[in-house]
Amino acid sequence: MEIDKAIGESDDKRLKTKYNNAIFVIRRALSLYSIEEVAFSFNGGKDSTVLLHLLRAGYFLHKKELSSSNGGLSSFPVRTIYFESPSAFTEINAFTYDAAQTYGIQLDIIRQDFKSGLEALLKANPIRAIFLGVRIGDPTAVGQEQFSPSSPGWPPFMRVNPILDWSYRDVWAFLLTCKVKYCTLYDQGYTSIGSIHDTVPNALLSVNDTSSKEKFKPAYLLSDGRLERAGRVKKNASVKNDVGSDSQKHEVLLASVIAVGDEILSGTVEDQLGLSLCKKLTSVGWSVQQTSVLRNDVDSVSEEVDRQRSICDMVFIYGGVGPLHSDVTLAGVAKAFGVRLAPDEEFEEYLRHLISEQCTGDRNEMAQLPEGITELLHHEKLSVPLIKCRNVIVLAATNTEELEKEWECLTELTKLGGSTSLMESKLLMTSLTDVEVAEPLSKLGLEFPDIYLGCYRKSRQGPIIITLKGKDNARIDLAVQGLCKKFKEGVFVDMK
Repeated sequence: MEIDKAIGESDDKRLKTKYNNAIFVIRRALSLYSIEEVAFSFNGGKDSTVLLHLLRAGYFLHKKELSSSNGGLSSFPVRTIYFESPSAFTEINAFTYDAAQTYGIQLDIIRQDFKSGLEALLKANPIRAIFLGVRIGDPTAVGQEQFSPSSPGWPPFMRVNPILDWSYRDVWAFLLTCKVKYCTLYDQGYTSIGSIHDTVPNALLSVNDTSSKEKFKPAYLLSDGRLERAGRVKKNASVKNDVGSDSQKHEVLLASVIAVGDEILSGTVEDQLGLSLCKKLTSVGWSVQQTSVLRNDVDSVSEEVDRQRSICDMVFIYGGVGPLHSDVTLAGVAKAFGVRLAPDEEFEEYLRHLISEQCTGDRNEMAQLPEGITELLHHEKLSVPLIKCRNVIVLAATNTEELEKEWECLTELTKLGGSTSLMESKLLMTSLTDVEVAEPLSKLGLEFPDIYLGCYRKSRQGPIIITLKGKDNARIDLAVQGLCKKFKEGVFVDMK
């Protein structure tokens, strides 16, 4: 069989792994369901074309195992359904019908919407499973596994997704390695094809040419698979700021800081990041409600993240990020939100550019991110984007220098300090005893409920340092004056 032979002769280890895994899923489905109970949804796109040839190879290998035959594959008996649409490109239609003739496919053409067409198809046929060319990153992929029952409200069938974890690079590696035909639009700069109303060539493949007609390089030359859908959905250059609403501009926003690391708890490593992060958050007007240090345990991380995300505007978590067995932070965040970890093609592309050949194999653990809730925050100063899951920021910094860079980029991208006015503060120092200042400070707090009052000593015998913080500098001055009036002149020294 030409597909299996082409992959077998390839030197691309990653492609071989992806191919073998996909074939396993296909053969597993063909073992669970009879040939009359399966169908293939073909739409003429690149992903669907990959799946067509994987199904041909999978069926051939499945049949070969059952009959011990080495014969070729003269026809493709899997029922193939094509939803013909008036808004489809003529090139897509032409390729679909040409592929059906070339590979002996009997097309069931449906001219209804997807849901209605499926209902009619399943009512008329004993179909129990449908092969789909869905990949992680597709709008419909969230929550799906390689075998996933149809969603509530849809006719019941098993969705079989053999290429769910394939990337843009994997798709083109397969098509070019196997030297199979694909829709001609991909040679004209289209990288992801929808309808004629929402699809244009990818501008990143545009060729500078003196002629009046704009030209494009073929889709397989797009070096960055993250930008596959650039010709369909234009990404907004600005990052949505979850903490920038008008109702919050004059409120004190609450933050929580979580460190993950057994080494911190055992005293092997001194945590400097937490201290630095608290200072940075306070400097831009945030109130840090809690800091916590957790052991490398998924459940511990999940429980703490779930608790803090519900009471704070933003949670910052660091440590435990990476491919090692002890790196459980992302798994804990995913569990806190009730989602799974899934391959993120965009993040994987970053890692591939960063660590090159090390980013190979069955799965790249570092590219597994919480599914459906992850937003990547890109900045030119960062080799890898920051990870934001709703109101949880995952920091990759391992020292204060790295944190400084990530913080600078984060404040630019999310305007952490621009969503709330900065806190004003004053520091007073006195040699009075705790007993002497206790009652006056309590009364001052009642008189100025909008002012934060804090007290501490740097040593037991040292002076008391009183902190006054608030949004209004004039109110702080009034509070200072009110406190000074309660004592003899000169008892307090202004430290700022």
